[in-house]
Amino acid sequence: MKVGTDSVLLGAWCPLENNPFSVLDIGAGTGILSLMIAQRSNAEQIDALEIDEDAYEQCVENFENSPWGDRLFCFHAGLDEFVDEPEDEYDLIISNPPFYSEDYKTENSQRDLARFQEAMPFEDLIEAADLLLSENGIFTVIIPYKEEEKFIDLCAEAELYPIKVTRVKGTPTTEIKRSLLAFKRYELSTLTADELVIEINRHEYTDDYINLTRDFYLKM
Repeated sequence: MKVGTDSVLLGAWCPLENNPFSVLDIGAGTGILSLMIAQRSNAEQIDALEIDEDAYEQCVENFENSPWGDRLFCFHAGLDEFVDEPEDEYDLIISNPPFYSEDYKTENSQRDLARFQEAMPFEDLIEAADLLLSENGIFTVIIPYKEEEKFIDLCAEAELYPIKVTRVKGTPTTEIKRSLLAFKRYELSTLTADELVIEINRHEYTDDYINLTRDFYLKM
């Protein structure tokens, strides 16, 4: 399965200043976020959660073939099952949640339907983060920019507050498409959002994007 820019952005951007011991990747797909965090950190326990069977099998295979296989584990389960019997707290919870919005339309109506059915309600994701996040833990996501305000409000209801916000544009002239968000259990007195532009022209990447992601590309 191909690697999406959203996952690369989140995996490279995700703050790790709390030196997480334990990590949970919700909706792991092929495991890219877990693998990137394994590469970037000394986390001893990296648990991934994936409900789709094909993605789960690919995730397990990717974990086994990686240099960090002893630190990575994938659960074949949905978030609701996992939250029913929580055994651990996590210092980092990371998710590129399957989202569905009306601007997501492909030529494949079946794929659109699957995307809609896979979509994870933000409320469920935030409730799980509140339940499973350690006291000094960080919860981090990438979502459509137009959902940013709603997501931050929902997190505030669970007493999770933003500590880092980066808004992503494809090129300098296009509108903001994505929001990278990180939350903790305490509120900052001031929070400054910044902006990241991916490309100047097609396949001509900005210095900011190159500096952020170069450790994860063979040719960058």
